Amino acid sequence: MPPTAQSQSSTWLTFALLTVACWGTYGIFLQMGSENMHDPANGRIKAFLFVGLAYFLVAVLAPILILALSGANWKFPITGMSLSLVAGIVGAIGALGVLLAFNAAPNPRQSVPVIMTIIFSGAPVLNAIVALCLNPPAKGWGSIPWQFWLGMALAVTGGGLVTKFKPSGPPAHKAATAPAVQVAEKNPA
Repeated sequence: MPPTAQSQSSTWLTFALLTVACWGTYGIFLQMGSENMHDPANGRIKAFLFVGLAYFLVAVLAPILILALSGANWKFPITGMSLSLVAGIVGAIGALGVLLAFNAAPNPRQSVPVIMTIIFSGAPVLNAIVALCLNPPAKGWGSIPWQFWLGMALAVTGGGLVTKFKPSGPPAHKAATAPAVQVAEKNPA
């Protein structure tokens, strides 16, 4: 169903905000899922397995249904398939990178906001730079408005500030220790 010009005016924003809501909670659910695998050694990889299952359900079955219902043709050019496969691979590697970052963090539960902030402030900056390199401005790099560069700097600065000044969670629970018992040495007299 092709969208009308009127529906396109704000539909993109709705989908963008849906993505913000989903990706903004992704790391939290991923951390909770891996903790609830109750397997300290492999819980994150087990969680990633279910992320893959979810990708299959959402990224394979849903498009097949949408294409079938819309009457789309089933021709897939090699270049389009190849680039889309690369996009899926880098996305999946990125998702695995999130898990590996959680795993390497000293306190994964408290590190989730820091890790996700670094990712979600750094990724748009990298995306903008790569997009500019692939599609340079018609009038050259000097024609890019200063507000664009300010926005890039603010994204990086904001990510750094959120990372540095994130509120700390509750204090870590200390393991209960048994009171020290002194054993008096008996000296045979």
